[in-house]
Amino acid sequence: MPESWVNPAESAESLGADLHLELTGPGGRRAVLIRALRDAVRSGRLAPGTRLPPYRSLAADLGVARNTVADAYAELVAEGWLSARQGSGTTVAQRAEPLTPTRAPAHRAPASRPAHNLLQGQPDAASFPRTAWLAAARRALTAAPNDAFGPGDPRGRPELRRALADYLARTRGVRTDPERIVICSGFAHALRLLLPAVLPGPLAVESYGLPFHRHLLTTAGIPTRPLDIDEHGAETAELTAFDDVGAALLTPAHQFPTGVPLHPDRRAAAINWARTTGGYLLEDDYDGEFRYDRKPVGALQGLDPERVLHIGSVSKSLSPAVRLGWMVLPGRLVDAVLEAKGEREAWAGVTDQLTLAEFLTHGSYDRHIRRMRQRYRRRRDQLIDAVTTHAPHLTVTGISAGLHAVLQLPDGSAESDERTALRAARWQGLALDGLSGYRHPAATMPPRHGLVIGYATPTDSAFPSALEALCRALPPPPH
Repeated sequence: MPESWVNPAESAESLGADLHLELTGPGGRRAVLIRALRDAVRSGRLAPGTRLPPYRSLAADLGVARNTVADAYAELVAEGWLSARQGSGTTVAQRAEPLTPTRAPAHRAPASRPAHNLLQGQPDAASFPRTAWLAAARRALTAAPNDAFGPGDPRGRPELRRALADYLARTRGVRTDPERIVICSGFAHALRLLLPAVLPGPLAVESYGLPFHRHLLTTAGIPTRPLDIDEHGAETAELTAFDDVGAALLTPAHQFPTGVPLHPDRRAAAINWARTTGGYLLEDDYDGEFRYDRKPVGALQGLDPERVLHIGSVSKSLSPAVRLGWMVLPGRLVDAVLEAKGEREAWAGVTDQLTLAEFLTHGSYDRHIRRMRQRYRRRRDQLIDAVTTHAPHLTVTGISAGLHAVLQLPDGSAESDERTALRAARWQGLALDGLSGYRHPAATMPPRHGLVIGYATPTDSAFPSALEALCRALPPPPH
């Protein structure tokens, strides 16, 4: 086995780069060292300009005489592999040409990227509160106890669970305590933890919803049963028709993607079904913070904390890059979820948890939400004005909350009309979705056709041109 010597990381910064050298082959230490350094430069492991350790330091690390390293450096300088300058140390020469390693074939890039992103579910990335987040991170890490950087609690950091319990009670009407909150990485992660061990068996879902969630359930071996939806949300009375369903996945505050809140009578029907059958309701509170009509819609969980699992995240409010979400669970399910969560590899990062906790308790989250609510409301109003002016035959729905709206095509439209509108949008450089793509394959209700317009993603400066392109793509009035 060849010997390896590594320049230890605890050396002072002035000692240059850490080196891993394979000292093999015939010859004395000097010849072996010269060959190892030359191979490292030739292969590209030591890039041009890399500063090498002083010969005294490298000699001590390797356990050889100083003169051995000094002579090796001198010979490689003479050959042009290295460069030495008084006061600057020894570096890899700029003219040394490393071999180019074979690259794995890259994924083919798309032929062209859309000029305007109007896809739903994506916040304005340029509006991430970098300064406030950084300040919260500094405060949180400065105050964090030493045990925050140890193994920790699978529920998540207590600071974040306490902050969430207070925030959700104040803003969403959630009734819980920190011990019943489990931190996760987002809604999809929560579903994976809940199924199938915690909530086995078929699941009722809304007839229009995210295909990704349905695919996740199907992959986990969970069949789904669609519930019809109308202007009052999901037809929760239909739950009684399913003998094999033990849970229902709902978006009560803002049905996705149609945008209507669940009617109080249907909320009551869902709770009664859960209490009568012993079933559970999974509440996806995906953008509950962004309401514009001043009609508060509290969390369904507040009606029965023992039958409703409230799931939320910061993907829409802050950024999908901050992989943090939460489950507010009935007490009897906490241990089962923690067992499904398993060892620490599936846990969210502690530093982000501490930062979000500080962001919440310091009031920065509330300020950010208020600022973004005003910004998104302006964009929603601009969208409504543009459509009303250029295509009054189209109806804009789902506008009371959230980050998207639905442009309903005229009555009598077919799926082919929706596809034609999507093609026209692509010609205008727009990325957006059609309503048909969210329909459950087994849904029996009459299909709806329209365009799902996400108005949150473009920057403030780019949004007007995105609206102009959208207006050019909108279908003309029917003859």
